[in-house]
Amino acid sequence: MMTTMFAPLMIFPLGAAALIFSLWLKGVDRILIARLQRRIGPPMLQPFFDIIKLMRKQTLVPHGAPRALFLALPAIGVGSLLIAITLIPIAQIYQPAIAFGDLLVVLYLLTVPAVVLMLAGSCSGSVYGAIGFSREMALVLAYEGPLLLALASVALKTGLAQGGWVTFSLSEIVAYQQQHGAFLFDPWMWPALAAYVLFMPANLGIAPFDIPEAESEVLEGPILEYTGPALALFHLMSALKTLVVVALGITLFFPNGPAGFAGILVFLVKCLMVSCLCKTLLRAMVGRMRIDQAFVFYLKWPELLGVIGLISVIAQA
Repeated sequence: MMTTMFAPLMIFPLGAAALIFSLWLKGVDRILIARLQRRIGPPMLQPFFDIIKLMRKQTLVPHGAPRALFLALPAIGVGSLLIAITLIPIAQIYQPAIAFGDLLVVLYLLTVPAVVLMLAGSCSGSVYGAIGFSREMALVLAYEGPLLLALASVALKTGLAQGGWVTFSLSEIVAYQQQHGAFLFDPWMWPALAAYVLFMPANLGIAPFDIPEAESEVLEGPILEYTGPALALFHLMSALKTLVVVALGITLFFPNGPAGFAGILVFLVKCLMVSCLCKTLLRAMVGRMRIDQAFVFYLKWPELLGVIGLISVIAQA
């Protein structure tokens, strides 16, 4: 039941393309990390092989864990991200069906994987899962502020420029930047952009903010007790979250691109470049922070940048 719950979304062309491309991005990330560390690394298709292998194994449920919730959680995480990717427009290529409020919907859907990880850790009955739960909750409380401020800056900038107050339509944000230039090249928007970039590693669970799933400390934490297809879905959730966060950042700050097949290629290249710059290189350069260091860091610098970005937009108006 768990593997077929979201089968229509996975089979839907955009959902299938998102799954394939997100796993390919994960393969590229692993190869680049290996090259930077002077290792050969796995083959490009290793993430696909891992998913296929796990899908053929048995899912074990820990004694005392609520079976229905334990098995449903990874499917809910994957489903939320598959829905989120269908709401992100691509300039001159793809327009979502929702015309207003899709930014808020994507914001809510982005929080679902974190909630899924917390619930997975708490219901598994593992001490390591409980530790991962507490760390994930602390990180969410820390990085949600910069994300909200960055999104508010973009929404307010677009709304004020159009003679209104604020817009929560991603399509309107993309259309405005097509006419007036990308926010990436607007110095007034650089603090908001920096806040969003700093939000990404903690949300994606990469170094130095891979604290909830630290393999050398808590042995993957919340997902320690997961096996088989359930664990495969968690791997899919991780890959899809990278694609959603990267694609949303491109849509908010640099959506411009040509029409047709060339526009699709440009968008995919942007996703690859942002993923390599904001994820792969960071993982290769830094070690893991402690949870208290990460919490203080997000309450200090990214939060400050988000506030400066919002004030800059209001001052410019």
